[in-house]
Amino acid sequence: MTTSLPPGFADWLRLREPADAAARSVELADAVRDRLPADRPLVVHDLGSGTGSMARWLAPRLPGPQHWVLHERDAALLALADGALTAADRAPVTVTTRGSDITRLTAADLADAHLVTASALLDMLTADEIDRMVAACAGHPTLFALTVSGRAEFTPADPLDRELADAFNAHQRRTVDGRTLLGPDAVAATVAAFGRHGVEVAVRPTPWRLGPEQAALTVEWLTGWVEAAVEERPHLAGPARTYTQWRLDEAAAGRVDVVLHHADLLAG
Repeated sequence: MTTSLPPGFADWLRLREPADAAARSVELADAVRDRLPADRPLVVHDLGSGTGSMARWLAPRLPGPQHWVLHERDAALLALADGALTAADRAPVTVTTRGSDITRLTAADLADAHLVTASALLDMLTADEIDRMVAACAGHPTLFALTVSGRAEFTPADPLDRELADAFNAHQRRTVDGRTLLGPDAVAATVAAFGRHGVEVAVRPTPWRLGPEQAALTVEWLTGWVEAAVEERPHLAGPARTYTQWRLDEAAAGRVDVVLHHADLLAG
């Protein structure tokens, strides 16, 4: 996996973290807790961890003690990971970081895991990368959160919403450096990959719900969403310019609501 992160990506992760936390499935987190051993410290491997937001959300929902291993290829993001965590029962939580290409991990790399997690990751992978990751994870309970499913709903609606969404989804499925990304097909591909290993998967909807309180996130997300759509289909540039200005003005004034659909998966 050779893609590079865009400038300001850490700021984007920081901005979206509250919406991620509000969206993730508490039901699946509770189900994870019931599947974990109670007689030993928990070891959790988090794939594509970024700055550690999944650990910050899930560690306080699980009993301790816990040890988290954060796998991330970008050293600058790992340097921002916060190790000051406590478990649900106030037991200590320790953290180590590994500079990893998560698309090349094997079962041996995860051998000590009681749980494998990831967040906002699968839609950025290819079918082959999903297959390899699932093969590495298949022996462990695995919680993959916040995979985009390709739907964005606006209130108020506009006729251009659907055309931009289709263009954005096509952009998510683009080929980059020889890698054809799955985008919104990643949920189905991951479920099928686990199925080939005889592992059942529970899927739950986990949408972002962006209203006036999330205006800053809405503005940032909408700008990137439209830019990606226009990059994929340049003929949309003219109408998208007027659309974007209107949407941004409405978002800044707290007069637009967005539901951006994701899914969480629990396997094993």
